[in-house]
Amino acid sequence: MESVPDLGSSLRALEVMSAQPTASWTGSRRWWGSPDGIPALDVEGLALGAVQAAATALNALTGTMHRYSVAAGPTAAAFDSLGHLRIGGQKPEGFAPLSGFRRTADGWIRLHANYPHHAARLMEAVSASEPADVDRALLAMTSLEAEHLITGNNGVAAAVRTREEWTDSPMFEAASEGPWISFDHLGPSTKATRRSSWVPSAVPDRPLTGLKVLDLTRVIAGPVATRLLGALGADVLRIDPPHLPELTDAFIDSGFDKRSAEADFRNPDDLTAVMGLLETADVVVMGYRDGGLDRFGLTPGALLLRRADLVVVTLSAWGHAGPWQGRRGFDSLVQAACGIADRYGHFDDGGWRPGALPVQALDHATGYGLAAAVFALLAQRLGTGRGGTARLSLARTAEELLLLSTVSATDVDLPEPEYHEVDSPYGRLRYVGPPITVDGVPVGYQEPPVTYGSSALRWR
Repeated sequence: MESVPDLGSSLRALEVMSAQPTASWTGSRRWWGSPDGIPALDVEGLALGAVQAAATALNALTGTMHRYSVAAGPTAAAFDSLGHLRIGGQKPEGFAPLSGFRRTADGWIRLHANYPHHAARLMEAVSASEPADVDRALLAMTSLEAEHLITGNNGVAAAVRTREEWTDSPMFEAASEGPWISFDHLGPSTKATRRSSWVPSAVPDRPLTGLKVLDLTRVIAGPVATRLLGALGADVLRIDPPHLPELTDAFIDSGFDKRSAEADFRNPDDLTAVMGLLETADVVVMGYRDGGLDRFGLTPGALLLRRADLVVVTLSAWGHAGPWQGRRGFDSLVQAACGIADRYGHFDDGGWRPGALPVQALDHATGYGLAAAVFALLAQRLGTGRGGTARLSLARTAEELLLLSTVSATDVDLPEPEYHEVDSPYGRLRYVGPPITVDGVPVGYQEPPVTYGSSALRWR
């Protein structure tokens, strides 16, 4: 059996992980390949390594009563969960028409306009009154000019760079530093503060029963992490702003085993209610752009000062330092900026065009890294009573992928997914389950997604 890249090496920064064996994995090792026979990046290795990190940390948290491991087939399916999802028999829409690669005067740019407010900002930035105007405007400027113009208007875009152009930039320096999972701070001494009484459950597939998780994430990576926490039994309460609703398909895909509430942090009553939840929360997962929640007092440091036993993990697109620290970003844009889109470029009837990974692997791998960080910090808390913080970024995950050896595009074996079905407020759902097994039995979702924003701002 081929080895899997040890993405979990950064977990050894915690003493609790030092004697913990790496979780095992079973199944095929090559699934996706690459277009036109291009030597592929080891996306499968990234996927298996990320889930393996989560399973390893979960074993450290729960002890030796049960063993959590990784199955290759469910991992392949889980990394394309939205692609496998069917809502009332219908396939999710995918990227919006304005999203995707567009030509510029000197190359290409990747746009992300799935959210209506991002589409509006894009159109405004390039003075477009209809979608066709966007293409004409972009052809009149360079990729970097377009990137600067769109992001300057709070839109979301990234010029397609070669790997060399990225590594020569200050953004690369910031994105590549440190381990994949960076454990930043431990909570202060708990001598004068309350100590959480939560301990793992003995129920094999629900070890997180009773754990209270505040989910302040959107899109894919953060919700993937909290979806796994919910599947393992945690009480996950996701909170979204009412003025910026989540895309329905994305919400359904990541909404299993969690509840959904709306709160406008600009409203003092809503913010007070959320702060009240924090008084008894065990975990906070934050996935907004770096600094996006600072003005509400929701920084990791402030939360730890408030609750020394709290576990706080954060996600950003471009890293927590450097010139793009607070810039908005998505998996597809990170691929464009760091050289992956250029690496997967190919020729079609219109000539050369950039390409993309077979799935949004940066999002999903980062999601399982977030879950691994939560498990590791909870394991530490069981022994010390102290919480702590950890951070990850999509750009750092991209660097982890690019550091892996390339693999042959041949010998590909895409496993057949195991589908499940359930009724939901959105109709009959077909979906795939989590990629983790316990004692060889797959972990499953217990509850379908609830209606968006229908839950109260309180714990179960």
